[in-house]
Amino acid sequence: MPETQNQTLSEYTPAKVWEWNTESGGRFANINRPIAGATHDKELPVGKHPLQLYSLGTPNGVKVTVLLEELLALGHSGAEYDAWLINIGSGDQFGSGFVDANPNSKIPALVDRSGPAPQRVFESGAILLYLAEKFGAFLPTDPAKRTEAISWLFWQMGSAPYLGGGFGHFYAYAPFKIEYCIDRFAMEVKRQMDVLDRNLAEREFMAGDEYSIADIAIWPWYGALAMGLVYEAGEFLDVASYKNVQRWTKQIAARPAAQRGRMVNRVMGDPATCLPERHDASDFETRTIEKLTAAGEWPPKKD
Repeated sequence: MPETQNQTLSEYTPAKVWEWNTESGGRFANINRPIAGATHDKELPVGKHPLQLYSLGTPNGVKVTVLLEELLALGHSGAEYDAWLINIGSGDQFGSGFVDANPNSKIPALVDRSGPAPQRVFESGAILLYLAEKFGAFLPTDPAKRTEAISWLFWQMGSAPYLGGGFGHFYAYAPFKIEYCIDRFAMEVKRQMDVLDRNLAEREFMAGDEYSIADIAIWPWYGALAMGLVYEAGEFLDVASYKNVQRWTKQIAARPAAQRGRMVNRVMGDPATCLPERHDASDFETRTIEKLTAAGEWPPKKD
C-alpha cells in the first residue's frame, strides 16, 4: 500500500520493489515521472538569431540569460539570442522537440544554429562553458585561474541539488513537513554558504579577481538565497550572517546585464520585471508582462 499523507513516518516500510504512486510528489507531482522521453509531439519554435534558448526563469535558466546578456554588453553581437518560454508546469519540457534538444527534459536547453549543423547543448553548466569558450569571455585564460573557475562551476552543479531538490523541496514544497529532512538539508545548505563565505573572504569573485562563469552559475542560486528570494527561507537559514556572500551578491546584482538576465523567461513576480520571451534587446522595454497585460496580450490564450 502506498504511503499517504496521513500516515505517521513510523508506519512506512519501503516495498521490495518500488511502484510509482501518481498521487505522491507534492506540488510538482503532475510533472514528475520515473521515465524519460516525449509525451506529445511539438516542434520547438525557431527565431531569427543563431542562438535559440528554450528555458524558464528559474535559477538554472537565469545562469544562461545572464551570461548571454553579459556577452552582449561586451559587444559580442554573435551572442544575440531568442529566448523561448518553456512552461514546465504545463509539461512543455516533454514535447518531442524539447526532448530532442535535451533528452533529460530539464530547462535550459540551447541550440546553436551558427554552424553547418545545429548544435544542441544541455545542462546549464555545459551551456555556460560552451558559450564562454565560443566567445572567449568570462573564463580566465591563465591555466590556474581557468581551472579554479571550472572547479567552482562544477561545485555549483553538484551542490545546488541539495539546495533546490533537497532543502527547497522539503522546506517549501513537500505535502507535509518532515523535521529530519529539513534539518538534514538545512545543515548542508548552511555548510555550502560557509564554503562560499570563506572563499569570498579572500577574493573579490569566486575564482579570484575576474568575474567569470563560476560567479554567473552560483549567483542565481546562492545569491538569490542570500537576498531572501527563494523559499522564503532567509531568516530560517540566517543568510544575513554570511557577510562576504552578501557583499558578492549585491555586487553582481548591481550589474545591468545580470538585472536583464534575471528578467528573461520570468513569469512570476513584479510584472514590470518579468519578460516571458526575449527576441530583441528592445523587448526589455516593450514586452514585459506589465506591458503585455496593458496591451491585452497577457496571459496568452490557450491553443
